[in-house]
Amino acid sequence: MLREITLALIVSLDTYLAAAAYSGSRIRIPALSAGVISLVCAAVLGVSLALSDWLSELIPAALCRRLGIAVMTSIGAVIIMKSVIRTLVRKFSDRGTFSLKIGEFCLAVRLWLDETAADIDHSQTLSPTEAAALALASSLDSAAAGLSSGCAEIRPFSTAMFTLIAGFLAIFAGSRTGSRLPAELSWLSGSLLILFAFFL
Repeated sequence: MLREITLALIVSLDTYLAAAAYSGSRIRIPALSAGVISLVCAAVLGVSLALSDWLSELIPAALCRRLGIAVMTSIGAVIIMKSVIRTLVRKFSDRGTFSLKIGEFCLAVRLWLDETAADIDHSQTLSPTEAAALALASSLDSAAAGLSSGCAEIRPFSTAMFTLIAGFLAIFAGSRTGSRLPAELSWLSGSLLILFAFFL
């Protein structure tokens, strides 16, 4: 049970940080949109864990564990790199020495650099459709983490339920603490994912 709760909390940290970013930009996340984000993230993680369980039956346990550690460590490193890139982009943009026209890129890339790009219509309110796009973009790391957890005997349904609850609470908390947080903390979820990989 502890592994399921821990994984749910780690993947929900990104949801919390996204909600905090929206709060800092004065973009509101209604309850329905919060539910959509939580549901999509929980479903993606649950399905990836179920698929991982099936794949683990085809791979020797020792190899499965090594692959899981390698993949999770790589995901954590990518998240940390993303955090560094975001920090640099914001730093140079504030100085006026760097300009990035993210509007020319696909939505997935825009969301990778800035979660608030999901507010496509600039209404300052995240619609359920926009929430689904944000959830799918932010669930890629969760899907990869789930697929690499097959040998850890993590129960998909329990983890999905914990993620659903934790995700909704994360949005609620992020919406109220966003303006008081440092600009970039996504590196923390990457670091925790790397630590989790070695305790599987």
